[in-house]
Amino acid sequence: MHIGPYALPNNLFVAPMAGVTDRPFRMLCKQLGAGYAVSEMVTSRPDLRDSLKTSRRANHDGETAPIAVQIAGTDAQMMADAARYNIDRGAQIIDINMGCPAKKVCDKWAGSALMQDEGLALEIIEAVVAACTPHGVPATLKMRTGWRADNKNAPRLASLAEQAGISMLTIHGRTREQKYAGVAEHDTVAAIKANVSIPVVANGDIDSPEKAKAVLQHTGADAIMVGRAAQGRPWIFREIAHYLNTGEHLPEPTPDEMRGWMVAHLQEHYGLYGEYTGVRSARKHLAWYTQSMPDAGVFRRAINAMESAQEQLHAVVQFFDALAAGVPPAEAFTSECAT
Repeated sequence: MHIGPYALPNNLFVAPMAGVTDRPFRMLCKQLGAGYAVSEMVTSRPDLRDSLKTSRRANHDGETAPIAVQIAGTDAQMMADAARYNIDRGAQIIDINMGCPAKKVCDKWAGSALMQDEGLALEIIEAVVAACTPHGVPATLKMRTGWRADNKNAPRLASLAEQAGISMLTIHGRTREQKYAGVAEHDTVAAIKANVSIPVVANGDIDSPEKAKAVLQHTGADAIMVGRAAQGRPWIFREIAHYLNTGEHLPEPTPDEMRGWMVAHLQEHYGLYGEYTGVRSARKHLAWYTQSMPDAGVFRRAINAMESAQEQLHAVVQFFDALAAGVPPAEAFTSECAT
């Protein structure tokens, strides 16, 4: 699997998700089997480039290559400038967002709203490709099947994007109208794959090794992209890789393994955000990690009341030590935290 000049270790990708796929999470997913990860969506507005949120999203310290940054906006020149700005700060691949279904994004005619205006969409694609090409940086495109069910224009946009010089296409198998409701369909992805010669990535409802294999077989796609199923389960990538290679399932991670991954994730998280913001923004990750485990509610209530990194780290260690020892986590965790 290649994107431009970059050879990837495999064809399992982490989807860009705002508020989730920051640098610590991308690094963990890569460690646990993902071959490629794209940054959270970065605005193309120059007046927001110096904001704390944007600077954190543009932080790639210690991240393995290739560094992929997703940009979003509605003005072709602004998007081209954003591509150059991020390239100057280490981006090796620029991804254009035409897939985000969020109302606050689409209300500004960005994200998947651009699929309603094919002329503007193509203008943006051409401008970004032109900005990237002199630097040898591939430009990629992520989009949905269309704006709504009666206008699935992704195949037409895919052909236009390929002609304009896009190096890879990622297709989420829903329209913008669907957001995340219903079931993703991959027939459109298969149709696009059959009609273009650049790599195509299938995205949407890939939540198990079996589903990954089925989508790859059905679409003929070059890769798959996993989003929400990786929240709280970043080891899904190694599970998929093992299943695709052997046809067998990996055992579930042990409590000791999970504790190690979570502690490493938290330490990187605090390093990026600082203690105050890091402790609060880590709560959602900790809730996702433990949502299917015994006494998850007790754990979640406790960490939501904690305000220091040391408390959170200690709570994670105690919770998973209890699981490893076969002790009810609520009993061991609450008694330990009380001391």
